[in-house]
Amino acid sequence: MKRLTTFFLSVGALVVALTSCCGNAGKPAVDPDVIESQLKQLTLREKVGQLFCVRPEAFDVALEWDNYAKIATYQLQKVNEQMVKVNAEYPCGGIILFAHNIKDEAQLSAFMEKLKTFNGDPLFYIDEEGGRVARIGNNGSFPVEQFPAMGEIGKTGDPKNAYKVGKTIGTYLKKYGFDVDLAPVADVNTNPKNPVIGSRSFSDDPQEAAKMVVQCVKGLEDAGIAACVKHFPGHGDTQTDSHFGYASTSKTWEEMLSCEMITFKAAIDNGVPMVMTAHIGTPNVTGNEIPSTVNPVILQEKLRGELGFDGVIITDGMAMGAITRQYTSGEAAILSILAGADIILGPKDFIEAFDAVMAAVEAGTITEERIDESVRRILTLKAQFRQ
Repeated sequence: MKRLTTFFLSVGALVVALTSCCGNAGKPAVDPDVIESQLKQLTLREKVGQLFCVRPEAFDVALEWDNYAKIATYQLQKVNEQMVKVNAEYPCGGIILFAHNIKDEAQLSAFMEKLKTFNGDPLFYIDEEGGRVARIGNNGSFPVEQFPAMGEIGKTGDPKNAYKVGKTIGTYLKKYGFDVDLAPVADVNTNPKNPVIGSRSFSDDPQEAAKMVVQCVKGLEDAGIAACVKHFPGHGDTQTDSHFGYASTSKTWEEMLSCEMITFKAAIDNGVPMVMTAHIGTPNVTGNEIPSTVNPVILQEKLRGELGFDGVIITDGMAMGAITRQYTSGEAAILSILAGADIILGPKDFIEAFDAVMAAVEAGTITEERIDESVRRILTLKAQFRQ
């Protein structure tokens, strides 16, 4: 995969020459012939690696953890020999940093410099929504503007304020070396008992939320950062937190079309490049309680088919309880790909998940053509937004 990094550099000028602006400065169109040329140079193992976005801790197999609080105690903030050794065999297409991975500007710069040499030519991801979910904004060591929860931005009624959030956050993320912001939240906060979304949502009114989401996405992209709307098909009407276990909504698809889908459809119609899945069950849509992340009805029939989304589908964190209490890391990775996801985010056991996907392709459970579909989308995302 080191050769993939070299290839990206060698075709960089060609990509620029063959692209034209698509409505904002951050999202050029990419010649599909360039993407096909890149794809053909990858081995199967390199292609499978592109489907993973993992924590830095995924490469340090000496670390043991059962919950998010435990993993944070390791304070992994620099690359060690074990990480380099594992990454040499297990490439990845993306790396996501969390608050515990970030100390200050000097540390982040040094950490990112080493991580950018990793096998797989990774994109760099972060959750930077504003409010309580802001890995850099809530770190007092960084001289950046802080924003309240997006519910407060929504209350202003002025979409220009959402654009400012996106543009400001995107600008400092670009400065610090990131490519993707897993934001904004496109959920509609319709359930006051919801323990996970709440004020992270712009509004309990889908029309108002949609206006804000579209402008926040535009702000991020104008800063050169890929936006990712979440959590499809909508986590705003659940009463439990999928971080810890099963969550579901009783809504029918028709009810979702008049509420949750208004925000997601608006983002899709305005060209958002990424959508994140929710690990929630939708029994009155699918006829079963299978989480949306591994449910082809939600990802293929609804998101791809009915809503017409042709960008990158990324799962929510696969170490969340809604997944780990039902599936192993390997099972979840295979099922999410079969369901239609392109990127597997943060599996509990990266090596197990990677090996399982490789074995599934070799056994014919997943076709290499299916892997290629996702890799094309990921390579396109890289050509559009990478540093």
